[in-house]
Amino acid sequence: MIRLALVRHAKSDWGDASLDDHDRPLNDRGRGDGPRMAARFSELGWRPAVILASTAARARTTAGFFSKETGVAIELQETLYGAGASRILEAAVESRASWVMVVAHDPGMSVLAERLSGGGIAHMPTCAVATFAWDADDWNVATALDPADWTFDTPR
Repeated sequence: MIRLALVRHAKSDWGDASLDDHDRPLNDRGRGDGPRMAARFSELGWRPAVILASTAARARTTAGFFSKETGVAIELQETLYGAGASRILEAAVESRASWVMVVAHDPGMSVLAERLSGGGIAHMPTCAVATFAWDADDWNVATALDPADWTFDTPR
């Protein structure tokens, strides 16, 4: 079975205009939502083989919450910063792991979640978690099929 978890980074802080977008940290809400969503994910017994994350501070921090809960190492990928839906899915496929979590940004995350859910997920709010499962053992087969199952959870 192939599994994919998409996690949009938690809410970021826009307070310091001198910071480059890449360096924006999480705000108070994001620092609360991140650990809470990671705990809910972990409580379901889910443990990806790898966590791929954008190099942006807000994505790295969000991925860190999930890493701490699951004990799974983070692999930072520059190409996930601002990535579109195709690149996000490509990164999962390239990992060759059968259970992958990707922590990245919108609009790519929402576009991919909408596509994989057949329109069931219209938007990925900050710190939302969408999971997808395919009845296949090969990413090339899985990506040619609709997922057999999907879930969606948000902090609110």
